[in-house]
Amino acid sequence: MLRRAAVLVALIAALVLAWPVGLLVWANGKIQHVDALSDAAGTPGNVYLLAGSDSRADGAIPDGTEGQRTDTIMLLTVPSSGTTSLVSLPRDTYVDIPGHGPGKLNASFSYGGAPLLVQTVEQLTGMKVDHYVEIGMGGVANVVDAVGGVELCLDYDVNDPNSQLVWTAGCHGVDGATALAFARMRYSDPLGDIGRTQRQQQLVSAVTREVATPATILSPSRQVALIRTGTGVLVVDQATGIVDLGRMALAFREASGPAGVRGTPPIADNDYRPGGVGSTVLLDEAALPAFFQQVQDGSLPPAAEAGAPPA
Repeated sequence: MLRRAAVLVALIAALVLAWPVGLLVWANGKIQHVDALSDAAGTPGNVYLLAGSDSRADGAIPDGTEGQRTDTIMLLTVPSSGTTSLVSLPRDTYVDIPGHGPGKLNASFSYGGAPLLVQTVEQLTGMKVDHYVEIGMGGVANVVDAVGGVELCLDYDVNDPNSQLVWTAGCHGVDGATALAFARMRYSDPLGDIGRTQRQQQLVSAVTREVATPATILSPSRQVALIRTGTGVLVVDQATGIVDLGRMALAFREASGPAGVRGTPPIADNDYRPGGVGSTVLLDEAALPAFFQQVQDGSLPPAAEAGAPPA
């Protein structure tokens, strides 16, 4: 009897250990990869470039726009020591695009996909991108639904026909479709693109928190559903795997918490019009080198709101 009990315990232990290992192997095999990283020299820390790809091919955004662009660009930096930061780079940031000259940051993705976006961001920040993670914005709704919805907050009413967001001031539990509209809304935001980056950061943080709840961690069915949904909308560089994505999620939690930093780079003008490209966001060139050096070495003050639109 004791021997049978010992065998049973051993089998149960083997199953408990095999499940997470098998889940990791299965998940790793489902991740989609793309050539994205440059051959730039490495810099200290670990830098994730996250791009929200607004492809119109899936019909999730019925605005008549053709092709693909990136409306969400974030830099998640885990320094060798110090403060983890989540910096949103406004899509309309006025930059020099390698091989194309001055233009909006998201135009680099339209011109040359992930590789050119990576090069443009590296040139802007002076930091080597170690991991590239792209999520189809049409898939955001599915990810939110897979975690059972999230709570989001906005302190004013919205009825925006462009994003289809209808919102009553306050905090609300939302499904995937509403979360996507929340992240995309721009024209009804008094801060425009800057306000949208703040809401996008809020959504990413909310999803990350929900993934880490016991309801997800202790439910094999929810784990499988989340992995199946998440890997279906993610595209990463060739070297990034499921373990790297897990570390990224932990870094998100750190950056979004009281010990982290989130925001935008220093901004000189929210409505800079250089001619030929419409309204752009002009960063404060004098402050940028010191800002990104602080991002890289983790010396930004914890719980700071990085950057700020001018008064």
